[in-house]
Amino acid sequence: MTAALLSTAAELHARERRGRRAVVMTMGALHEGHASLIRVAREIAGPHGEVVVTVFVNPLQFGAGEDLDRYPRTLDADLDLAGRAGADAVFAPSVDEVYPGGDPQVRISAGPMGERLEGASRPGHFDGMLTVVAKLLHLTRPDAALFGQKDAQQLALIRRMVRDLNFGVEIVAVPTAREEDGLALSSRNRYLSAAQRRTALALSRALFAGRDRHAAQQALAARAREVPATHARAEALDRLGESRAAADAHAVAQAVPDTRGGGPAAVRAAARLVLDEAARAVPPLELDYLALVDPSDFTEIGEDFTGEAVLAVAARVGTTRLIDNLPLTFGPLGAAS
Repeated sequence: MTAALLSTAAELHARERRGRRAVVMTMGALHEGHASLIRVAREIAGPHGEVVVTVFVNPLQFGAGEDLDRYPRTLDADLDLAGRAGADAVFAPSVDEVYPGGDPQVRISAGPMGERLEGASRPGHFDGMLTVVAKLLHLTRPDAALFGQKDAQQLALIRRMVRDLNFGVEIVAVPTAREEDGLALSSRNRYLSAAQRRTALALSRALFAGRDRHAAQQALAARAREVPATHARAEALDRLGESRAAADAHAVAQAVPDTRGGGPAAVRAAARLVLDEAARAVPPLELDYLALVDPSDFTEIGEDFTGEAVLAVAARVGTTRLIDNLPLTFGPLGAAS
């Protein structure tokens, strides 16, 4: 399938619309993660609808010293990948087309959520991101817009903007695409040397360690609830043959069973061990943040939290900054998602 290349809003608006229009917004340098978004968009649009991929490197969301100038521009390859994944059109406007009067005087403010985590590390980033997403939603006029879960804070802010400002569009989240070894797909991965890439694997390994600790705590708590809260519980846990149960059997026996399946502190600690080891690697990983947050506002969750949470990490390897996250659920039905 060949995707049409469009450079102006007038060209896009001149296209005949029959079914639903699904839009995938990108900054180009497309990879398999983007392709997965486009394929889901194709399913949503259906055979009679239209899938539009936007390619625009937005200068508003790059701060001083960031990689705007060296951000990869690969439009020919992007057009090919988008078409093969099922896109009908690639909308690749110039900066003048998106911001005809220069830097916009009126912008979208991300508010307090936009000042946390990524926002704290990259001041103004989310204001610029929301401003261009709002503009592209108006320019492309989609029924649905798709975004990857890898940029969890971005996704949460877009959903908040659409809800708070009454945008008539469905926001669809698509799970993070990963390499076989677990590294989250990113256009910035191409900057990593072989040695740096080995170090970068610590991001996903840390998240998986937190997820696995959470699952182990849940399993232990579930078994503990099945045993009477007496000394017999300790003996029963010992007989389970689990190292954690054996080491902690008497403490668990005297405790009220934890219906949440284990606390957030243990999840953070398991992830932190992996990151601390990577900080001693050659080349080292320089941690920006590790956070376990409520996705509604991206504040850290407490030990009594129940519901959906996001375990998020950001770090730099060499000059390349990478992010990753995993969703977790805390509560009686808590499970890694």
